[in-house]
Amino acid sequence: MRGVLTVILAGGRGTRLEPLTRDRAKPAVPFGGLYRIIDFTLSNCINSGLRRIMVLTQFKSRSLDRHIRAGWGFLSQAMGESVEVLPPQQRIDETWYKGTADAIYQNIYSLEREGAEYVMILAGDHIYKMDYGHMVQTHRERGADVTIGCIPVPLADVRHFGIMQTGLDDRVHSFLEKPATAEAMPGDPRHALGSMGIYVFPTRLLFELLCEDAANPESEHDFGKNIIPRMIEAGQKAYAYRFRDQNRKAIPYWRDVGTLDAFYQTNMDLIAIDPVLNLYDENWPIRTFHAQSPPPKFVFSGDGPPGHARRGEALDSLVCPGCIISGGQVRRSILSPDVRVNSYAVIEDSILFDGVNVGRYCRIRRAIIDKEVRLPPYTVLGYDLEFDRKRGFTVTEAGVVVVAKAEPPDAFLAPNPLPG
Repeated sequence: MRGVLTVILAGGRGTRLEPLTRDRAKPAVPFGGLYRIIDFTLSNCINSGLRRIMVLTQFKSRSLDRHIRAGWGFLSQAMGESVEVLPPQQRIDETWYKGTADAIYQNIYSLEREGAEYVMILAGDHIYKMDYGHMVQTHRERGADVTIGCIPVPLADVRHFGIMQTGLDDRVHSFLEKPATAEAMPGDPRHALGSMGIYVFPTRLLFELLCEDAANPESEHDFGKNIIPRMIEAGQKAYAYRFRDQNRKAIPYWRDVGTLDAFYQTNMDLIAIDPVLNLYDENWPIRTFHAQSPPPKFVFSGDGPPGHARRGEALDSLVCPGCIISGGQVRRSILSPDVRVNSYAVIEDSILFDGVNVGRYCRIRRAIIDKEVRLPPYTVLGYDLEFDRKRGFTVTEAGVVVVAKAEPPDAFLAPNPLPG
């Protein structure tokens, strides 16, 4: 894979994930306790033998930059390996990136210096396992002008994807970006063939296409809306590559965690007895930055009010290093590093990011709590959703309460504090 340069697009605003993206880019949002969303794409690259990687950032990129420096600096630049973060440089244009194609075009100088034969373009905000090497090899064997990673998507969801029609040889004959409706795949009346936002191009051809697109004032400078449809119209060889899952489960696993409810459910999937996403596969490790934290600790004592033993325990949960469950109870939840749950608190069906401190007698249910939030004693969340909304917290359509960073302590006062 030495002839391949990988470019990860990681500059989107992620507005549908606010308030989790209020201070960070979507690929930098914590996931599964230890990880960030972008760790899955980066791990796929390393596991696929792709070790020349550029990450294009834009909005609120400081957290993402810091994470990549801390967790992905193990590659050897002396061996031609690196994960390099490229913020907008306005070398070509004085504007922010106007589309996915424009993001690549504005960094064309950096890409050209790498001298790669092929460029693989990836999105940094999806959860899945995939060997990109198979896709590159298929692209080479076909002599394709572009290869597009694709998955079956329900017909009800086609408005969220680029939808393509292919022949028996997987040659793409049409491509529509986020249509209202679409034809079903042959032999599958419930699904259409959707783009994963993954592309392989010959480098020289990609540069030509980007320059032509940049000169077109009517273009939105987007691969799905402009570049690929024009290639198909011009008769260039566009091929679909069907997603080959490395998750080693019965059903292929690919998730777009673009909404708060999708993010919550994808995290909650991890605590199942047999989780659909296998994080324990030694043959396909998911790498990330690991802080120097001690093991998690569970504190038990028989002391306490009648009927309320002070017992620290976690059931059906993920508990990361540095956590202290000091006499509280955690059920079906994910605790990121350095979380503290104090005496008699109860956490259920929730996700707590790094450094959250839960005070005594708190009751938290179906919540996502951002980093370093301190919950005062007797805080109640998730039991009265209308009251949670009045306090200024985000409540999703599915009834998940989301607490942003730096909430003032008086925002957590409950109307009727629960007794100990």
